[in-house]
Amino acid sequence: MNESKKQSTNYSRRDFLGISTAGVLGMVAESALGNNIPVDKSVFPDYEAMKKTINENVNLIGSYGQWASEKMRDSLPAYSFRRKEWNNIEAWRIAAKNKVLESIASPDLGEIPEVKVNKQYIYDELQVEEITWQLPYGMPTEAIVLKPANSKERLPGVLAFHHHGADKYFGKRKIVRTNNSPHPHTVDSQQQYYDDIAWANEIAKRGYVVLVHDAFPFESRRVLLKEVPEFLRGDLTDNESEKLENVNKYNRWASEHEDIMAKSLFCAGTSWPGVWVAEDLVALDILCARQDVDADKVGCGGLSGGGMRTVFIAGLDPRVKCAVCVGLMTTWEDFMLNKSHTHTWMTFAPVLPKELDFPEILGLRVPLPTLVLNANEDDLFTLPGMRHADEILKAVYEKANASERYRASFYPGGHKFGKEMQKEAFTWFDKWLK
Repeated sequence: MNESKKQSTNYSRRDFLGISTAGVLGMVAESALGNNIPVDKSVFPDYEAMKKTINENVNLIGSYGQWASEKMRDSLPAYSFRRKEWNNIEAWRIAAKNKVLESIASPDLGEIPEVKVNKQYIYDELQVEEITWQLPYGMPTEAIVLKPANSKERLPGVLAFHHHGADKYFGKRKIVRTNNSPHPHTVDSQQQYYDDIAWANEIAKRGYVVLVHDAFPFESRRVLLKEVPEFLRGDLTDNESEKLENVNKYNRWASEHEDIMAKSLFCAGTSWPGVWVAEDLVALDILCARQDVDADKVGCGGLSGGGMRTVFIAGLDPRVKCAVCVGLMTTWEDFMLNKSHTHTWMTFAPVLPKELDFPEILGLRVPLPTLVLNANEDDLFTLPGMRHADEILKAVYEKANASERYRASFYPGGHKFGKEMQKEAFTWFDKWLK
């Protein structure tokens, strides 16, 4: 399949990685980029009340929490679009994107790899392709492409991101269904998080080409036990039988291995978000290059870890014309004081909070359409943190005169992308991509 080698119609990964701030930073005085400007309390209508509550709360780092919180609230992050000195939206966007790329240290993966189609068949009224591509490191990336059976015209595309869920044995299979005998673990996952719905299948049926690939290091991209030292793997082996017992053992091992992976990535001069961004951009290249995809009408979305990947990819690459972030929206302050223990190393990049608050990474895409779906009882975040993030994104879109292109919804219940949430997400994609 050679079509993947073609560049997309309007913006390529190489263009993205080649963004330069030359001449842009000169538009803003150096002193204005420091962290010594008092916070503009007009963007924090409940600032004093929130500050008082935070100071009185017990938090994850004890007495250091109040100091760290006050330090963060002394000023808006240096590249926040909410700062008064940022008035030129394109100048701000270029400068802020470069700061994100600098912080996450995303590696350059070179040219778009060749894509191999390994299998094609019809299932669930969908044309299914099982494809692979080889990156400069690791095992080949496996992906599944879904679209309505017998479709002939070019369709909008969706890059669908799977969740984390402390489950690295599986990746793409957690949100697709391609046969009548899915693995029991993926069945349980879809029941727990998606109301027993393979949501990638459902959005494809509405008239989309949907690509779901394994993220680093999940499923086809996972770390093999035979390739790590014996003292790390113990008596575990790469058992390919996929018995539930073996899956669970591997997932427990992979969870414990995360801190080693994160520290090793730092030593390599990159970060987990940086690697995710690099690999997801390759998948976006491949989706946009397909002959059956309208590259001017591409969206992305996902739950949890998939929501985090949406924040970065949708924020950094304007080819994503519509974004849906599910179950992954709060502030750096909420992570710091309350919820960093509920998240993996994949979320964090040193220094980045000085440049942008977490929701402002997604806000880099303003004025492109953006939907954020939250759950009120999601124990990965605090409700005030989710509400504060909503206020930040509202402020960004209001400043860009694009309020109608941003929406956040709050649903009852815990961490999931349930049927009603999916209905809103799919309608949002239809509104902006069709």
